[in-house]
Amino acid sequence: MSDWLQILLYIQIGLVVFCLIRVIKGPTVADRMVGIDIFGVLVVGICAILAIQTGKTFIIDIGIAWIILSFIGTLTLAKYLSGKNLNE
Repeated sequence: MSDWLQILLYIQIGLVVFCLIRVIKGPTVADRMVGIDIFGVLVVGICAILAIQTGKTFIIDIGIAWIILSFIGTLTLAKYLSGKNLNE
């Protein structure tokens, strides 16, 4: 079973590279936002795979904290791009 998890880990790391390319080269700000969101989801997936492989459950907590911060950052950036103040 660990062979499959190792393969999945390498695939997700490869996908992270593609997301970083989209974030750097994205023609619009919306493309960069989507790239950052997908990057966050992939990082949580990597945390889950590492938690299964190592048996250390605190890695899941790191993934949960990462996705919460990613969600808040996306909301903040979307509100900023719409031209509204953050307290509206």
